[in-house]
Amino acid sequence: MPIKRVLITDDAKKIMDDLREKHGELMFHQSGGCCDGSSPMCYKAGQFRVGKSDVKLGEVYGAPFYMAKDQFKYWQYMQLTLDVKEGRGSSFSIEIPMGVRFLIKSKMFTEKQLENLEPLNAE
Repeated sequence: MPIKRVLITDDAKKIMDDLREKHGELMFHQSGGCCDGSSPMCYKAGQFRVGKSDVKLGEVYGAPFYMAKDQFKYWQYMQLTLDVKEGRGSSFSIEIPMGVRFLIKSKMFTEKQLENLEPLNAE
């Protein structure tokens, strides 16, 4: 079975469930800007326009997770875990009014994992 590039914590799943009730289907994008711009941003599905400069890393709890190609160059050897913590970020991500924000934790893939990664999807 292919190794997933993006995982999710149970706490983040709970927030996604709450957001889906209010907004419907969701999507994530991580651009790699400065400050909160480097955090994963959650949007209502289709609200953020992805293009040729984005890579779909996979799906996380049923939501597509995209990253800017230039940012992916730095993260391609890492498995990402989407998590959530209390505190307001200063971004356009839709969880912000809930008093929480999504964040990414990362760990290096092993050599063996790198050989069996889930394929990327260019958008």
